[in-house]
Amino acid sequence: MLRLSLEALQIVDAIDRGGSFASAARELFRVPSTISYTVGKLEEELGVQVFERIGPRVELTPAGRELLKEGRYLLKAAGDLEQRVRRVASGWETELTVGLDSMFGAGVLMDDVRAFYEVTQQTRLRLAQETLGGSWEALLERRVDIVVGAPGDGPAGGGYVSQPIGQLKWVFAVAPQHPLAQVRGRLGRNELQLHRAIATADSSRLLAPRTVGLVLGQDTLTVPTMQAKFDCQRAGLGFGFLPERCAREAIAAGLLVEKEVEEPKPDETFYLAWRSGESGAALRWWRQRMSEPGMFDRLCHHLPTVAHDQ
Repeated sequence: MLRLSLEALQIVDAIDRGGSFASAARELFRVPSTISYTVGKLEEELGVQVFERIGPRVELTPAGRELLKEGRYLLKAAGDLEQRVRRVASGWETELTVGLDSMFGAGVLMDDVRAFYEVTQQTRLRLAQETLGGSWEALLERRVDIVVGAPGDGPAGGGYVSQPIGQLKWVFAVAPQHPLAQVRGRLGRNELQLHRAIATADSSRLLAPRTVGLVLGQDTLTVPTMQAKFDCQRAGLGFGFLPERCAREAIAAGLLVEKEVEEPKPDETFYLAWRSGESGAALRWWRQRMSEPGMFDRLCHHLPTVAHDQ
């Protein structure tokens, strides 16, 4: 038979913090006799002394300290459970994870996070970043609940809803000091395979990673984010495609040189996506917020920039 109750642990906690049975009675709005009875019953059933009486004050015994140390974890867990049950009853999810492709800086969502907390404090929010196919995989594997800016078409098999939010054009660029900057005419595979490519790592764990424009066996420097790719190409460490919106400024400043290639990268569509059949209040809020006009332009303001390291 369970000898511990949350009520008894709550009383022991209040006595320890207040230093007396009387203070615990005032805090918990109980009569002192109820406090004394509950502690006496607890000590009797456990077969240990929980408090040492020192005049009007009481102190925990070693056994009592151990009981309260672990008991406070139980009290917190019970409180958390109560809050979660209330959240579910209200229609708000206990927790929601918003995924953002690492193409875009996480700072783009700060105003949205602030607005979300003004609407509700009932849902714990998590932000996560994935790259390329990893954004789609995180959604299907339930690591995120909604993904913002997922690149390219989603994987076959369904299980999700997606809507396009914008497109990016791509520019092939190298640093002025890179050997390819001096080559005339369009660059083909024969010229490119002699030099190092800079590629962004696909964070997929299960799906086949996405690669674009790489020649089998080519020397490749793989980096974790688009900002790192941008910086490496500016430093002359290799070549690759960059979003036009961030490359144009660097090209105009003479930090990069645009080159024509025989196999240009087509415009890429970016998506907002969530799993089918899910419709909690927090998910609905983020779906609506991320679908607002101008959202993709906001995302693009957080693409890599020349000013990043200034």
